[in-house]
Amino acid sequence: MVQETAGGLPRQFWWLWVSTLVNRLGAFVVTFLALYLTSSRGYSATYAGLVAALFGLGSAVSSIIAGVLTDRVGRRPTLLAAQLGTALFTAVLGFTDGQVAIAVVAFLVGFCNNATRPAISAIIADIVPAADRVRAYSLNFWAINLGFGLSSAVAGLIATHGYLTLFLLDALSTVLCAVVIFIRIPETRPDAPAGAKADGPAVGLGTVFRDSRFMAVVGLTLLLALVLQQGATTLAVDMGRRGITSTEYGLVIGLNGLLIVLLQIPLTRWVENRSRSAMLAAAALFIGWGFGVTALAGSSAWFYAFTVTVWTIGEILYTPTLMGLIAELSPTHARGRYQGVYSLSWSLASFLGPAVGGVLLERAGSVVLWGACGVCGTVAAVGYVLLGGRTGAAKGTGTDEVVAVPAPAAEALAKPKPVAEPAARPAKAPTGA
Repeated sequence: MVQETAGGLPRQFWWLWVSTLVNRLGAFVVTFLALYLTSSRGYSATYAGLVAALFGLGSAVSSIIAGVLTDRVGRRPTLLAAQLGTALFTAVLGFTDGQVAIAVVAFLVGFCNNATRPAISAIIADIVPAADRVRAYSLNFWAINLGFGLSSAVAGLIATHGYLTLFLLDALSTVLCAVVIFIRIPETRPDAPAGAKADGPAVGLGTVFRDSRFMAVVGLTLLLALVLQQGATTLAVDMGRRGITSTEYGLVIGLNGLLIVLLQIPLTRWVENRSRSAMLAAAALFIGWGFGVTALAGSSAWFYAFTVTVWTIGEILYTPTLMGLIAELSPTHARGRYQGVYSLSWSLASFLGPAVGGVLLERAGSVVLWGACGVCGTVAAVGYVLLGGRTGAAKGTGTDEVVAVPAPAAEALAKPKPVAEPAARPAKAPTGA
């Protein structure tokens, strides 16, 4: 089982995996930022929400910029710059005072932190054969949740010695990630294709936004990301209103990380040989109606635990399957741009999700809020089925060749497992990078 799960992946991927795990083991600040601002610094909940929104706004802006830099400058220098910037501004945030200054630095932390995503996703697509990408993205997602779960468990104890310790340890772990990348991960950006312009890639950012089928996938991702955001925001508020204690809430929401650690690998092995459109549609229904049936939970912590289990299974099925699809729909020499636009959907959800959910809960009530989540999941499921059944050309190809006529997006959605292809040959770092 271990060989089937982890075997056959290149050594570079495992160094990237180690870097991800180390980073998440030290990811304290984002989790405790709101608590730090309200309990330690004495700011209002409204101000804490504003800072969180600015963090999300920084993430959204960086998605596009980092995607372009990943293709133009290279995966490795973009990732290193983002990690070092994250470490610097995280440490600075621990010493910053004043509402305006904290808000500005939080924006910069969000900007640099999210700038790592397009580069990491592009590196995995560059070095892992297409047949193994879903498994690779699943293992990376597993490392994220394993590290996050462990860091959340010890962060409260560390905070008793002062929140500054959390900021500095977070910054240190990010620097260690940069060291691993610098020493062990070469530049993986493929060589420019024959006939391409010397001053830039053949595919521009405008090409990504004109890619109607890819943007449809991004739109469906945004829809589900808005639903998943409720698990970290409005779910806690609704449970509190219904008499669920903070201890019960912690145990219930902790199921999410625990189930991902326990089930991610076996479920991914089961998903690999099945239709992508079917798996994405099923995942959308699990996510949407996992939140939807929360309207029936009443004051039962056990029922809330059941709902968290349902939408977590959907999240486990959804994330690696979608990442494999995004990698395959992205032309080789524009993977950074495509990954950046894809990442934008999650950043926008982190910016808009809490506000939209809060307004619905406050003005329309919990039944409407959770019912809307179910509707969103159903719409997304229908969308993936329609995309998987349509024919026609779409921008993007799952091969490491630049072709004149891209492969249909429908084929990428429908086929159960992509045909194996050679990993892109690592290229030298660009001059001046």
